[in-house]
Amino acid sequence: MNYASKVVYEGGKPIAAMKLQTMTYAHLREVLKLKSQISCNIPRQVAGAYKMLKEQIIIGKAEWQLLEFRPTSMTLSYKRDFDLNGDTVGITTLNAGRKPYRIMEYDHAKQYFDGSWMYTASKMVRHEDGCYYLHLGIERHIEEPLIEKASKFMGVDVGMNYLAVASTTDKKQAFFEGRRIKDIRNRYKGMRRRLQSKGTLSARRMLNHLSGKEKRLMRDVNHIVSRRIVEFAKKNGVSVIGVENLNGIRDRTKVGKKQRYHHNSWAFRELQSFIEYKAREAGILMEYADASYTSRTCPRCNHISKNNRHGLRFRCEACGYELNADLNAARNIEHRTRDYRYILESQGRLSAAHTDTPQGEIQAQAFRPG
Repeated sequence: MNYASKVVYEGGKPIAAMKLQTMTYAHLREVLKLKSQISCNIPRQVAGAYKMLKEQIIIGKAEWQLLEFRPTSMTLSYKRDFDLNGDTVGITTLNAGRKPYRIMEYDHAKQYFDGSWMYTASKMVRHEDGCYYLHLGIERHIEEPLIEKASKFMGVDVGMNYLAVASTTDKKQAFFEGRRIKDIRNRYKGMRRRLQSKGTLSARRMLNHLSGKEKRLMRDVNHIVSRRIVEFAKKNGVSVIGVENLNGIRDRTKVGKKQRYHHNSWAFRELQSFIEYKAREAGILMEYADASYTSRTCPRCNHISKNNRHGLRFRCEACGYELNADLNAARNIEHRTRDYRYILESQGRLSAAHTDTPQGEIQAQAFRPG
């Protein structure tokens, strides 16, 4: 991968995956003695990495540089680099052909081996314990309902005081506590500060350990909360979940110095992605709404002002309407998602377009017929 990366870097701009494969395949096969499929996977991964770098350059967050890769992960193609047979996975090695490994089964994983899932490109990853794990990629086709037929919507606002607040079209609401997690992360922050002041080798090792532990904590919490949100949506017959489009949220939102650590490191987007795939499994659509002024807009009179927001309370300076600030944002998100559905119905068909939505998603735009 570093060889292919150097080829791209010296070219001065990203190279398409197929072109890069043509440029590097002979060297990977004949000089480095790699297998055929691996020699095809490498250009795709490297080209993808430089494509992401270009996107960061466009928005001013990076500059052209040589990307270096470490031997901690490797992409494997199903049926070419590995296959599955019952409780065994066969993985192609460089020197010993295809070797069988037993799958360590556990109850939660059994659902993915019942024949309803398709296996895709997967990764062999070296974890911090030094062991290698196969991250098995799976997918299955789910019929998505049409937003034009949706009748009940739900807005979800994500934040720090509450991990999430949900509000449905008929004003059913749910709060998902975040203060306890915030307190735990403050303790981690204090421990990091003390370890950084020591600067010893053992302190740096402990810092790495704490970083991994904190990330696992947040990931676990986001899984739990996203599952509860989707269960709440199912219970209340919700057809579409609306969330804020958080692209560039860290650049747009200004916070005080004391809040900067939480704001910049909180896994908002991860929580949204967990809600999305769990919602899809449940047959519920997910839409990304405009995030502008959701916490400053009055849902009763539409008056917008930063004076409407007072910490955890919302009070409209125009009409006097009062509400919890996060619940107010959730209701505005629900309203914008619902408006989008009626705009589509009144103006015509859907058309895929390049937009500012999160990477890998397609946003539908409304166009007048004819």
